[in-house]
Amino acid sequence: MMDGRLECGKWQEGSGGEVPGAFRRLELAVGPEGIKALGNARVAVIGLGAVGSFAVEALARSGVGYLRLVDFDIVQASNINRQIFALSSTVGLPKADVARARVLDIFPGCRVDTRLEFFSEETASSILDAPADEPLDFVIDAIDSLLSKVNLIVACRNRGIPIVTSMGAADRMDQSAVHVTDISESRNCPLAKHVRKRLHRRGIFDGVAAVWSSEGPNSEGAAGGESPDADEEPARGRQRMPLPSMAPIPGIFGLSAANWVIRGILEKTKVG
Repeated sequence: MMDGRLECGKWQEGSGGEVPGAFRRLELAVGPEGIKALGNARVAVIGLGAVGSFAVEALARSGVGYLRLVDFDIVQASNINRQIFALSSTVGLPKADVARARVLDIFPGCRVDTRLEFFSEETASSILDAPADEPLDFVIDAIDSLLSKVNLIVACRNRGIPIVTSMGAADRMDQSAVHVTDISESRNCPLAKHVRKRLHRRGIFDGVAAVWSSEGPNSEGAAGGESPDADEEPARGRQRMPLPSMAPIPGIFGLSAANWVIRGILEKTKVG
């Protein structure tokens, strides 16, 4: 239960935790038990760029009750063409802080836990495990660094946390080529190839959900394929060339990842 805001699976209007009527159509889709499950779910989105921002948007509008939002970066002017959190008014602000404000404007009852951190093997425990009494139910990986992405997948697998990871979204234009499958089924995506190779070295060959495109990247830079969506260098990474990117495909990736999580939450309810 979320501080008494849920009763018999329905949002209680006037409790201060939500806008009256905001989730009525959602309840028509998922039912009272689905609403309760979404409100009790704990989801982390790690990486708040184009893919991550669209994922957060869908989770907030689906009444997910706890969101852990992780990103060490600030909003850049060049993010405006494809990232929900990037506005003329937010340039220069930490993405995690902007994300928190937007989530609470959508769903005031959400418990938003922001972490202005870079995910690495050293920070994995603090990001994934704390607080210990609130374990995560799902993780969305929208990181744009290859090494950090692999480290996050391995850390989630070791902890038994279901994860959906985003592969290369930059320089793609065909929405019909976007898939959500086990990463072992991915093809024609340079980033997925790099990730699979590194996961194999760590003994992981399948069992990881991935959003990926079977449309190959169109430019030489994207074909090198270490980043699904990045044009500024993270403070702890190496210099990378900016990749061409539009809003629709990264957005579809983020919405697809969120949908995978939402369906997983609802499936757990059916099983329970």
